[in-house]
Parts: sequence; structure tokens; C-alpha cells
Amino acid sequence: MTFTEESNQIFNRAINDYHVTDDVDTPIKNPYQKDSIQHSLYKKCWIDTVQWHYEDIIRDPHIDPIEALALKRRIDRSNQDRTDLVEEIDSYFRQYYSDVKPQADARLNTESPAWAVDRLSILALKIYHMQEQVNRTDAEPAHIAKCQAKLNVLLEQQKDLSLAIDQLLEDIAEGRKYMKVYRQMKMYNDPATNPILYNQK
Repeated sequence: MTFTEESNQIFNRAINDYHVTDDVDTPIKNPYQKDSIQHSLYKKCWIDTVQWHYEDIIRDPHIDPIEALALKRRIDRSNQDRTDLVEEIDSYFRQYYSDVKPQADARLNTESPAWAVDRLSILALKIYHMQEQVNRTDAEPAHIAKCQAKLNVLLEQQKDLSLAIDQLLEDIAEGRKYMKVYRQMKMYNDPATNPILYNQK
């Protein structure tokens, strides 16, 4: 089984587990061994899934403004958790390939493996929810057909992205490419770099 085959299975499990209750306050019950890459992948997709539904809720035109502000705060925390977890997954890859000596002509990739995995997790969510639209019995045939066409594109994209990630990991393992990881350094979450926050002191 390739890395992305396992990843996609884990993502689907996380998404299906969430939808047992379909409640953003449902506690995560990660079935994988702590400190394993599988545990991190499941947690990553769970965070993405909860945030997907935060984004649905906050777009309710009738939402109470106070509730919307509280939800925005939760989305901000979720975004930071997501970023932290991507960096954790990249740390796993760096350690995993730490003994590989890059070839003299090794090239750098445009993104780290974990940020590509981040896109793969989001893609699994898009596929799940587009499939929901295709399965609707209360929608017009034109809506179903439009969503089926989008689903076909998403499935092709998942196949292509999975292949590209596996090829990237193979290139890193063989020394044809090498990893460099840049931390996100989000300034607005840091009270020392967000002027709205540090000017309040």
C-alpha cells in the first residue's frame, strides 16, 4: 500500500466517524496509536472536517452576531491547529528521510510533503460532500448532473494528487529531491507581531 492509499483510507475513516454525529462539538476518538503518522493523519482530517462545518454554520444569514464572533474565534484556533499539525507531519517526513543524502543535482519542490497532504485531506472532504449532493433525492436533475460532473473532476484530482505525492516521496527517498520546511510564522496570532494586540498594552 502506498503512503497516499493509506492516507486516503484514514481520511475517509475520520470523515465517516465525524458524520456519525455530525456535530462540531463531538470529541475526537482517534483510533490510531499516539505518536504514529496514522494518528497525525486522522487528527489532521478530523480538524479539517470540523472546520468544514464551522464554515457552513457561519454562513447562515440568520446567525446571531455574538454566536458568529465566537465561531470566528473557533475557526481561528482551528486554523492554527491545522497549521501546527501540518508542521508536525513535515517533521515526521524530515526524520523519516534524515539518512538520505541528496544527489548533487537534487532539486527543491515547490511545497513540502505535508502541505500536499493537507490538500489531499481537504480533497477527501470535497469528495464526500459532493457525493452527498449527487445522492440527494430532493434536488433537481440539473443539480445532480452538475454535481456529478464536479465529483468526477474531484476524483480525478484525488488520483493525480495522490500519485504526485507518492512520486515526491519516492524522489526524496532516492535523493532526487530534498526537503526544506519553512514555518508559517502567522503574525496575526502572535501578540508580539499583531499591532492590534501589542498596541493595547
